[in-house]
Amino acid sequence: MLIKRPHRNRKTVAIRSLLAETVLLPSDFVLPVFVTTEKEKKSIFNMPGIFAWPLEKLTKEAETWHGKGILAIALFPTIPHEYKDPNATYALQEKGLIPQALQKLKKEIPSLCVITDIALDPFTSHGHDGIINEQKEILNDKTVSILSQMALLHAQFGADLVAPSDMMDGRIRAIRTVLDKHFFHQIGILAYTAKYASCLYSPFRGAVGSHLQHGDKKSYQMNPANAREAIRQALLDEEQGADILMVKPALYYLDIITKMKAALSLPICAYHVSGEYAMIMAAEEKGILQAKEVFQEAMLSIKRAGADFIFSYAVPLLFP
Repeated sequence: MLIKRPHRNRKTVAIRSLLAETVLLPSDFVLPVFVTTEKEKKSIFNMPGIFAWPLEKLTKEAETWHGKGILAIALFPTIPHEYKDPNATYALQEKGLIPQALQKLKKEIPSLCVITDIALDPFTSHGHDGIINEQKEILNDKTVSILSQMALLHAQFGADLVAPSDMMDGRIRAIRTVLDKHFFHQIGILAYTAKYASCLYSPFRGAVGSHLQHGDKKSYQMNPANAREAIRQALLDEEQGADILMVKPALYYLDIITKMKAALSLPICAYHVSGEYAMIMAAEEKGILQAKEVFQEAMLSIKRAGADFIFSYAVPLLFP
């Protein structure tokens, strides 16, 4: 006769819920939000259900999400091509799209945590995350100087966390130094620490108009083949003053989340990226899968792997 029967712990919804090791709450998520200079909301190609929001409608949408328990959003600009140039000049405009959005959101929804992307690719005409020279090489230190100014600008307009996603060497220390010099000691840095050179960013690049005009990003984003390199990068970011570390993408890099969680004491988040979202939505459109069920399982796996919270476009589906 069997004495140990694991099925006893699975037989009802109530028992399964009591014994669930991983639970998804609205407070576990950051909703990435595209902001546009246009007057009406704009559908994001290849990302069904996702829109770029004009400033006039952004606050109302944010209030709706916040009312459902979403405590944080991350802003990403979608600007016209004529605003872009090789030196990402618009990134430092005080009257630019993100400073305006920050000012509006923090005035009208002060309890909402607003995270801003610190990277130049939405603003460069060539689509790279940094300044390039005539040989089309990334100028790391010149880029870091601009990123530091950008982080300071966002802090001045109310950002709660600045999130450098560029993967330039030394940018965490440079940003921390500039913020502290200007007495923004309370502004946290969420470092895109293990941002892999993934094929899953295409829908996002389409949304912000940052498709590359030449080359690729493999010289500064991480090699998908490497795991130990992620720990090295994480230790560097921790030493330089990062407050939170990110792994991006999420589902293909669950092992990296787990390794990083074991190796460091800082909070770890993961970015369930545009391609991961788009694949599931495409499968639902074909009648192959049910998107909400797949997203729930995917998010459980990310949290179970060790992520403290998750960036995901699926938030409106998970918490309608």
